[in-house]
Amino acid sequence: MKVPVSWLREYVDFSWRLEELARRLVFTSTEVDRIVRRGVPDTGDNLKHFVVGRVLEAGKHPNADKLQLTKVDVGEAEPRSIVCGAWNFGAGATVAVVVPGGVMPGGEFTIEKRKLRGEVSDGMILSERELELGQDHGGIMLLSDELEPGTPLADVVPVGDDILELETLNNRPDLTSIYGIAREVAVLTGGELRPMPGTEPERVADEPLDIRIEDLERCPRYIGRLFGDVQVGDSPAWLKARIVGAGMRPISNVVDITNYVMLALGSPLHAFDYERLAEGRIVVRRATQGEALETLDGTARELDPEDLVIADGERPIAIGGVMGGANTEVGESTTSVLLEAANFEPLTVLRSGERHHMRTESQTRWEKGVDPELAGAAATYASQLLAELAGGRWSGEAEVRADVHAPANIAFRPAYTEAVLGLEVAEAEQRERLEQLGFDVSADWQVTVPTWRARDVRREIDVVEEVARFRLEDVPLTLPRRQAMFGRLKHEQRLRRGIEDVLVGAGFYEAYTYSLQPSDPDPSAIELPVPLSSQQRLLRTTLAVGLLSAARHNVDSGNERIRLFEVAHVYLPQQGGVPREPWRLGGILQGDFFAAKGAVEAVFSALQVEPRFERARPIEQATVGATVQSGWVAQYGPLGLDGEWSAFELELDELFMLVPERVLYRDVVSYPPLRLDLAFVVDEGVPAGELAAAIREAAGEELQAVRFLSDYRGDQIPDGKKSIAFAVAFQSAQRTLSDEDGARLRNVVVEALGSRFDASLRA
Repeated sequence: MKVPVSWLREYVDFSWRLEELARRLVFTSTEVDRIVRRGVPDTGDNLKHFVVGRVLEAGKHPNADKLQLTKVDVGEAEPRSIVCGAWNFGAGATVAVVVPGGVMPGGEFTIEKRKLRGEVSDGMILSERELELGQDHGGIMLLSDELEPGTPLADVVPVGDDILELETLNNRPDLTSIYGIAREVAVLTGGELRPMPGTEPERVADEPLDIRIEDLERCPRYIGRLFGDVQVGDSPAWLKARIVGAGMRPISNVVDITNYVMLALGSPLHAFDYERLAEGRIVVRRATQGEALETLDGTARELDPEDLVIADGERPIAIGGVMGGANTEVGESTTSVLLEAANFEPLTVLRSGERHHMRTESQTRWEKGVDPELAGAAATYASQLLAELAGGRWSGEAEVRADVHAPANIAFRPAYTEAVLGLEVAEAEQRERLEQLGFDVSADWQVTVPTWRARDVRREIDVVEEVARFRLEDVPLTLPRRQAMFGRLKHEQRLRRGIEDVLVGAGFYEAYTYSLQPSDPDPSAIELPVPLSSQQRLLRTTLAVGLLSAARHNVDSGNERIRLFEVAHVYLPQQGGVPREPWRLGGILQGDFFAAKGAVEAVFSALQVEPRFERARPIEQATVGATVQSGWVAQYGPLGLDGEWSAFELELDELFMLVPERVLYRDVVSYPPLRLDLAFVVDEGVPAGELAAAIREAAGEELQAVRFLSDYRGDQIPDGKKSIAFAVAFQSAQRTLSDEDGARLRNVVVEALGSRFDASLRA
């Protein structure tokens, strides 16, 4: 939100420097992104160069058909000769002038006396756009003839202003208005907060208005006011400047008034051309199937039965809280205006905006939740401005509203603030702060919440926050001494952290990739109905896609020996619409299949789980791969990247079920192990892992270790066969094993592998 400081000062007096105010607002109220200067720079004596002028003579430039040569009185002894390219004025016009030495908006251009086509131009006559007061660049800005030449232009129109650019969050809808920010500034600085602007104009008649609400839950309040004799035209310069400074575009005086009041008070308004309302009626209802509406942006929209619409006696004329329709738009020929000041339920507006891919300033405010009591104040202020700036005569009014909910009443304990904040805060200070913010505090500390804070202050801790946020700078920078320790990591959290430590020790770096990806190998992956972009379209069902993208980015950045891992959720589709979100461990590295397999074995070893690998092709891009309990490991085919690349992915929830509840201690055996190398000839399709598992099963407790040595195919091996070699170690806790024991155990192993795999001992 953009807040012109001159507008803010209309509602609150403060003497703080803007930089200090911005710094303090960050602590108490809202983020301040930056302070910018709009319009004429206010440095040195620059503003004195911008004055009111009166055109004494105006005629065609003798040497240029498209230029005027003028004489302009700027309050000096002699008029100035000024060449101008606009033709929308003549002798007698009152205009804005900058004399030589003046620095124009942006600070990059200084006006100088010079010759244009042979004639001296001693200054410049200004348009709205050149002063950043509006978008009109087609003609000179004309001022009131009552102004005296030489009057400082800054006294007439806001030629320059400082702008606070704020980031207001969803939990503070009251900060989406200039007056809401002023309320915070008043409490922070101790400045006087002036009353909310707006006085009722004279009501000249009592014409009946037909307003009906069929859905009071979605529209709990609707005020309609009728104005006749409206003269639609340009807004005055000061109003345009305020609108532009707040980040909006001036359109016409009637539309600008509704936007101005919305920005000032935070309650959006809308103006309809009353003569174009069928039967002169307003009906607030849900859309019916098949209805359509062309909105003000020129888009024809098919309405949904869940849309709340404003309708007349025949058809929809607006999507409630989002945008009006072109069929009742206020234009140059409009003379009768129906002013809408209403209140809409936030979720309805949010869903309609998303459904129709729309985003408007009013919609943003309704989604956060607008105080329903603001509708009356907004109607009053807009009525005043319609009478003053558009000549409107107030001739009718009607209001429909649901039952008003009583303000929230919260039992509050001042001591609770000190316990939460860790600082002493006097009760008198707490009461004063709450009352400054608009809360009513009884003698027994029953706190009544103001209507503009009803959505975000509901509990005692919320009231504590209202006091505490103004004391945050007093909180010491150092943490207090820990006196007790509460809470601990869950078993699964400790295991995940242990895995992370193991992989970091193995040379991996932890990566964080997006949950939303442009593609996914699962065709049933959940797609967002309205994705943020084509690159964030699907909820991932695997970590591999994001890690591969991260690896490419590292290669493009010139990194080498890349090893990345990630521990995160994936989103697996299931019936009911809500995905299952298991924890996964994924990794990618420069290296072959065995490099990735080694990383997986390290993880299993840390968890005290024996891995069982089975040959498989777990992913489409794999050239070599295997499955393992709870996951897979594979080597990629060509990726367009240098070298070999492999990856792995494990579902941690399943893996953790295999982790033993406790690890049993085994005494160190003092007797030496008996070591043998065994090579078996088997069919090529027999996995080495199955052979190793069979050796463990056959040898029993006396087998201390079995380790794969080699996979050999050569001249000495028959076709269709291979030689698999293992290093085995036998050991007993009772005695030293003899050669006879070794022969016995070897025979047991050979017999077991022969019967299961038709294996023959080669060596």
